[in-house]
Amino acid sequence: MKFVALFAALPLLAVAAPTQRALGMPLQGDLCMPFQHDLGTPLQDSDFTAFAWFEHNSIHPPIQARGLRFWLGGEPATYCPQPPVVHCPPGKVTALGVGNSRSGLSVNVPGGQQIYVSPTGELGYTQAHSAFIPPGSFLGPFEHTPGLPFGRYTFDGKGFIACPNSKEDPTTWKVFAHIPNAIVPTGDIQDCLPFQAVTEIFGSPPAAWQYI
Repeated sequence: MKFVALFAALPLLAVAAPTQRALGMPLQGDLCMPFQHDLGTPLQDSDFTAFAWFEHNSIHPPIQARGLRFWLGGEPATYCPQPPVVHCPPGKVTALGVGNSRSGLSVNVPGGQQIYVSPTGELGYTQAHSAFIPPGSFLGPFEHTPGLPFGRYTFDGKGFIACPNSKEDPTTWKVFAHIPNAIVPTGDIQDCLPFQAVTEIFGSPPAAWQYI
């Protein structure tokens, strides 16, 4: 497929990706279809959606925002106050944007929602109407390299890791920065799987009023 050649130069991952069942996703055919892209889209940096790219695996779940953290698969958690807001964005996908090495969510809420890496390595985002970020967190550098048909999203020039939420719950995978001192839910970083965040331009920003 198209994206195989695009990422052929990336280092091969040493472990297999989580299965569809482990990600709580339906057991169906190849999940590459969400990556289909209009090759006529201009090459420009704008809001984008992201997917977890696991080498040698056709399972590429979307990266979703919920509970002030990021997860693989499932649905995003969004909210729109209606009223007073009359026209709410759909809130069905998670879209991001990068500017000046800082990253934020594609939202309408005043003040926006900033993305950061927590002191423990979790990829998180701020609560709406609040600028609070845990002390010791990292605001960047985040970078989005757009491309046709796919781009790449990185923190400090690296990809990310997906970690099971607990040894007892192998169906829920949380996103962490790929840093050696990450404190992961199971206590063992070897339980985590590295991946590249593959992106597609999101053509209808904002994606949500706010993520919750």
